[in-house]
Amino acid sequence: MPGEPSPAPDRAHDLLRSLVRTLTGVELAETAAYVVLSLGAAFVGSLAAVLLVPLVQPGHTLPFGSVLFDAGRSVEMQAAIFAAAMAAFALLRWQAARLGARLVGRYGLSLRRRVHARLIDARLTSLADSTSAEIANVLTHNVELIVQGFSALQQLLIAGVTAAVSLGFAFWVSPPLMLAAPLLAGLGLLTSRAYGREQSLVSRQYVVDMTRLFWHSEDFPRRLRHVRSFEKEDVEKASYGAISARLCHGYRRQLELVASGRLMLELLAAVGIAAVFVLAHRWHGIDQPSLIAVCLLLGRLLPYLVSTRQSFQQLRSAAPAFELWQRYMHLDPDRSSVALSRKTTSNDALHIERMRLIPQATGLDVDDLVLVPGELTLISGDSGIGKSSLVDVLAGMMTPEAFVARAGERIIGFDEYRELVRHGAYVSQSVRPWQHSVRECLLWTAPEATDEMLRGVLTDVGLDKRLASSQHGLDTALHSSSSRLSGGELQRLLLAQVILRQPFLALLDEATSALDAASEIVVLSALKRRLPQTILIVVSHRPGVAVIADQCLNIGNNLVTTVAGKCGPATSFKESAVVDLSTGKCVVNSSAPT
Repeated sequence: MPGEPSPAPDRAHDLLRSLVRTLTGVELAETAAYVVLSLGAAFVGSLAAVLLVPLVQPGHTLPFGSVLFDAGRSVEMQAAIFAAAMAAFALLRWQAARLGARLVGRYGLSLRRRVHARLIDARLTSLADSTSAEIANVLTHNVELIVQGFSALQQLLIAGVTAAVSLGFAFWVSPPLMLAAPLLAGLGLLTSRAYGREQSLVSRQYVVDMTRLFWHSEDFPRRLRHVRSFEKEDVEKASYGAISARLCHGYRRQLELVASGRLMLELLAAVGIAAVFVLAHRWHGIDQPSLIAVCLLLGRLLPYLVSTRQSFQQLRSAAPAFELWQRYMHLDPDRSSVALSRKTTSNDALHIERMRLIPQATGLDVDDLVLVPGELTLISGDSGIGKSSLVDVLAGMMTPEAFVARAGERIIGFDEYRELVRHGAYVSQSVRPWQHSVRECLLWTAPEATDEMLRGVLTDVGLDKRLASSQHGLDTALHSSSSRLSGGELQRLLLAQVILRQPFLALLDEATSALDAASEIVVLSALKRRLPQTILIVVSHRPGVAVIADQCLNIGNNLVTTVAGKCGPATSFKESAVVDLSTGKCVVNSSAPT
């Protein structure tokens, strides 16, 4: 599973290179501007620190910068120069912070858009081993971790620029005092890498546990009913609590590691500053103003010690999240590049002479299947036998092992078939509308539709009376407590989308499972009536649908498919139905002979 803890070494440097490669040209240009602003702020800040010296020791001549630090100037003038430098420093830092905030926000937006677009365009087969919880994590919390890592990278950049400029000023003030800098830098580097391996392991486990928490939170209302019916509330609480406890431990341990690193850095800083004073006392020729200036410059770096350590920790935390994001960015896109040789009209029948797919260990062959616009094809078979896989192939979303077909009289390959059926509609029983209201749900399909058109399709699927009883009408909320639509009503709403779509090919994978048998026949009959130019394929376990079907494709237990033209009398099933297509009324007889 992506994000599992592994004994791999610290990957902060690899993450740094990968993060930089994900930046666009505009973002790189803005990053360069951010570096320039940060450099300017560091320079002016260091200058302001040195300008404090004549204020601390007025009247003393400094052995450096005679123009800036003229001992003959009044204290008021020196204070004004210092204030001007501090104001410039504050403005530059503020401008850099604004640009940095814009960069971080835009980077997070870019990450989300790119991975979501890749998921939308991905092949279905490449998502076969991915859980919806992991995908939800990638699109939400996981990106937040990466953005925090990018923000930490910015803070490290500021710290590095500030340190370089401050140390440069300190060397200019007193080269002898800076002889200890390499030793201090080496100790600081060792300290920054302390606990790095443990931090990497903790971060990876944190990503794994967060994904498991998303899994526990999926479709919670339905899950709750299932849990309560089995009286497993305590087990569910314990399981959720165990994951929460691991997350708590991981978060606590990350903060402890930050605190431990901060302690080491602060102790190192104390020892380093003390060493500078001892060196200044022992080394002859070092005057007091120079010592004060160096201490002020080094003191500017103290706040960055803590933030630098914390930034390294955030980078390590972002590493496993970024690896998971990259894994989904490497999904192969499912796009056909084959151009149509001519435009196929909606009256052309599709004749699939031979098609072979592999839903299970053995192959599933479909021969001599003719799909005619305006006709309904019923696909039946036991659960798990491959009906949904067959529908995925017919929808052009999965590639079969073999495919031979004709559009009219012209032979076509599967890529061209996919282009022909691209103007389609696919509805399955597990899809629930995610929009806020009925109007939003329907306009998602047909943005230009009028209210009259929306009410018309709602009448076709039998939702008009339900909305007439609501004071909100088309603006009825789908999931609020006062107007929540039932499972069957939500399925009717999705079928209304199909009518608005007017697709060339419509595939309903048990999309009427929440309706009773009579309502299913009525709604499907309405779809046939309203979609005379649409190839309609319906997957259903109810044999009564065969009454209105023009042909039936049955998958037997031995994975042998049989295609029968007009499905024949309903007495061959356990249930019969009589439909009056002019009135839409249906009578179901469950006592018909088999």
